[in-house]
Amino acid sequence: MKVLLLFLDGVGIGRRDPHVNPVFAARLPALRSLFNGELPSLHARRLASRAATAIPLDPNLGVAGLPQSGTGQTALFTGVNAPKLIGKHFGPYPYSTLKPVLQAQNIFHRLLVAGRRVAFANAFPDRFFEYTRQPRARLTVTTLSCQYAGVPIRTHAELAAGKAVSADITNAAWGSLGHPHIHPVEPAEAGRRLAQLTRDHDFVLFEYWRTDHAGHSQSMHESIEVLEKFDGFLVGIMEGLDTRDTLLLITSDHGNLEDLSTKSHTRNPVPLILYGSHHADHARELDAAGTADLTHITPFILRLLRVA
Repeated sequence: MKVLLLFLDGVGIGRRDPHVNPVFAARLPALRSLFNGELPSLHARRLASRAATAIPLDPNLGVAGLPQSGTGQTALFTGVNAPKLIGKHFGPYPYSTLKPVLQAQNIFHRLLVAGRRVAFANAFPDRFFEYTRQPRARLTVTTLSCQYAGVPIRTHAELAAGKAVSADITNAAWGSLGHPHIHPVEPAEAGRRLAQLTRDHDFVLFEYWRTDHAGHSQSMHESIEVLEKFDGFLVGIMEGLDTRDTLLLITSDHGNLEDLSTKSHTRNPVPLILYGSHHADHARELDAAGTADLTHITPFILRLLRVA
């Protein structure tokens, strides 16, 4: 069994209102094809078809206030209830006292110790590596987890060779980032390249933060653009993924994009979409009590990969 995890920052389950929820304003044929034309909403939080299953995850984790990226992503990628541990939601970067938790329990580290092959698919420009050498550099949960686990962070070289994916999917920004030799690609081609990484790895993670940025902008145009780009990306993933032995997971850390009437995060549930090998059985295992939350994802993946 292999797992490909697509992490969409800041995408919750919202109302079926295209005036405030760009998920229902955008053209998303690939995503809709998974559920016979439907999409998760507050009206239909659970969806199932022959192709895929969607269940809601609780990002609030029993703590008052609005969920944030630092604690939400720590919970997602360690299985530890980070906001409960520190008594509050915190972000965008991990709270200082959570760093030892990330170091010891992040999913990359635990899989590598068990002998599994892992990859963080995102490529970063040279200026990112220059920034990390500064004394007060702050890293996100994903990049800090890679640093702790010794997982190489991919560069422009891997991106040019088709062995990494840009955070914007199409490479469109790389010219302005100081890498004019990086040429744009279509979203579907980027998706096929990501799927190819699962051939040589047991666990692959890709992070798409543009969704959270669009939500904070409250721009319907930008939000539709990043969602439709992701949908095209999904087309390529579905074309290239071997669903006989690979499970695709799509999830988030907190709500934001699904309600453009507010600039802040939301307390809405976030979706978990399962596509591929035995998706329905795995969804039933996760959601047996109907109370799945962010802390269930890492233990679930570890079980799938026979680590826990």
